[in-house]
Amino acid sequence: MSQKRIVFMGTASFSLAVLKMLLEEKYNVVGVVTQPDRYVGRKKILTMPDVKVEALKHDIPVVQPQKIKDDYQAVLDLKPDLIITAAYGQIVPPIILDAPTIACINVHASLLPLYRGGAPVHQCIIDGQKKTGVTIMYMVKKMDAGHIISQKETDILDDDTVGILYDRLSELGAQLLKETLPSILAGTNDSIPQDESFVTYAPTLSREDERIDWNSTAKQVYNKVRGTSPWPGSYTTYLGKVVKIWAGKVHQCENAVKHHAHQDNGTIVKIFKDAIGVKVEDGVYLITEFQLEGKKRMSVKDYLNGHNIFEVDTKFE
Repeated sequence: MSQKRIVFMGTASFSLAVLKMLLEEKYNVVGVVTQPDRYVGRKKILTMPDVKVEALKHDIPVVQPQKIKDDYQAVLDLKPDLIITAAYGQIVPPIILDAPTIACINVHASLLPLYRGGAPVHQCIIDGQKKTGVTIMYMVKKMDAGHIISQKETDILDDDTVGILYDRLSELGAQLLKETLPSILAGTNDSIPQDESFVTYAPTLSREDERIDWNSTAKQVYNKVRGTSPWPGSYTTYLGKVVKIWAGKVHQCENAVKHHAHQDNGTIVKIFKDAIGVKVEDGVYLITEFQLEGKKRMSVKDYLNGHNIFEVDTKFE
């Protein structure tokens, strides 16, 4: 296998399959760059990124700059021939982009030029897209704007959540890189510029982006919920308290619009044995799994076996 010096930069779970592929294929990974360890969960346990754990298993040096735009020397000292990034989580500065003897490439979880930015998997589901994929591209100063080397697409299924699709794209990205990397290292690959007229963006979700708008259609709410599950989660408020909505479905009732046309969007119109029916713009959305503020995540069916704070004709805000 090629002895070119490869530095891998990644943090999110999407990155792990890519790093594992590089190691399984015996590429010469001389360093892994990832985000600093973070405190996780209610107990605030200091936790290493998964890619760091994997790197340490193989005795690969790990670099964890707090701000790579300022603290980049350790990366340069690795003397990379090729830098591969995948969901690293920080903007890579020009001094690093210019460092490798071959190039910096990125494994991005969308079919560029669609969904440039930090949340492409979330946004394509929220937007109700039917297809997405992965792109391997050359990195340039402008985010996700470099020439495309290769792409592979996959269907977005109606019941895909971010978690499910993320895992599928991670494996797809690793496989695509496996197929593409030999030609990159040999300098025999092709690449094409992105068509700027088709560019769309998927910036990292803000807190407000996670809030459910009950003036949306049932399908839009359905897509918002699955497009934020299992992280960061969609939310609404009830009686002044935050309620996370983890799962639901469109109420398949032809008369739902007519029956509830007089009610405000966000109103609880019916409590079923396993769902809470909420009025939306074009009918009813059924909440099937949720989490009250300060409580654990649970199904509506299990919750209704105990104390129920929800009442018909009251509103989510």
